[in-house]
This record gives sequence, C-alpha cells and structure tokens, in this order.
Amino acid sequence: MSKLVLVRHGESLWNLENRFTGWVDIELSVKGRQEAHFAGLQLKGLRFDAAFTSALKRAQETLKIILEEIQLTDIPIFKDPALNERHYGDLQGLNKAETAKKYGDSQVHLWRRSYDVQPPNGESLKDTAARALPYFQSKVMPEVQKGKNVLVVAHGNSLRSAIMFLENLSPEKIVSVEIATGQPWIYEISADGKVLSKEISPKA
Repeated sequence: MSKLVLVRHGESLWNLENRFTGWVDIELSVKGRQEAHFAGLQLKGLRFDAAFTSALKRAQETLKIILEEIQLTDIPIFKDPALNERHYGDLQGLNKAETAKKYGDSQVHLWRRSYDVQPPNGESLKDTAARALPYFQSKVMPEVQKGKNVLVVAHGNSLRSAIMFLENLSPEKIVSVEIATGQPWIYEISADGKVLSKEISPKA
C-alpha cells in the first residue's frame, strides 16, 4: 500500500481577483502561501518518495512550501505542462462576473461546468483530461504502484482528471466535484492501483 496525495495550489492573485487564470503564470496570494503552509502541516509525518507538479509557478511554489513545512526537500520533483490548469483561451485574464455580464450567465456556466464544451480558443475539461490523464497514468501511477508515497500539486481541472480516473466518476459527476485551494486529498492505493481509502484534510 502507498499514499497518493493530491493538492490544488494555494489561492493565486487572480483567484483573489476572480479572474480566469488558465495557463497565465500568476503567483500565489498571501492567503495562498498561508494555505500551502497549512497543507504542509496536515501532511506532517508522511514521507514522500517523489513529487509531481505543473509548469506553472503557483503550483510549484505551493509544492515548495509544503515540502519545506514537512522538512523534505531532497526528493525527486517532476514538472510537466501536462499537469497545467485547463487553458481558458480568450477568457484568460477576464473577471468572471464581468464575463458573465458580457456573454450571459448560462453561457459562462456552460463553459465552466460542462465536460466537453470549450470556451473560445480554449480547452474543455475533456481536453484537459486528454493531456493530463495519460501523464498521470504513465508517470505518476507506476510510482504509486511500486509502493512509493507520491505528492501531486497541480490545478483544479488537471486534478479533476486524476480524481475522475481514481474514483471511476462519470463526466456528469466530475464537473460537480469541488477541489478547494490548498486542501490535501489523501488516497491509500493498492499495488494494483485500486483506491483503498480516501481522506480530505481540513482546509486553512
């Protein structure tokens, strides 16, 4: 048995401003760094053998703070854009409330909460899963199935892809799954890749 821990990055400056962030490389807010420290406190006592993160600094900074908090800075860290957040295309940088006024609440809700509808020049959750899941299955899960404890710090939608796979959720169910910033999801995984238990840690 091994532990697989998924953590969405702490609040970013654009989360704070209610903007669509996507692939724009925005830093953590003060609250986001506090959330990362708190996540590390929740994970004290766990020894990780490897960590995976995206190519975006809000996820990398969250991972760095967590590892410092648990005094574990010597493990292999793998960074890959496959774990990046969903690309929001033309919506990136726009305030979500203003976007709803411009395009209508129902259209923006469809872009944000449907599984396979793309925002203009962006990715749907289905598109995000098409790049994130192969990476997760080929790079992350083999380490877990070797009996290693693995930490993945990424983004709401790339982590939804992993959760959809781990928990065998339908497209209809995964779109309603909420992953709070800086809140560890701790899975116990068997050698054949089955989820034995799941615990969602307290949020800061």
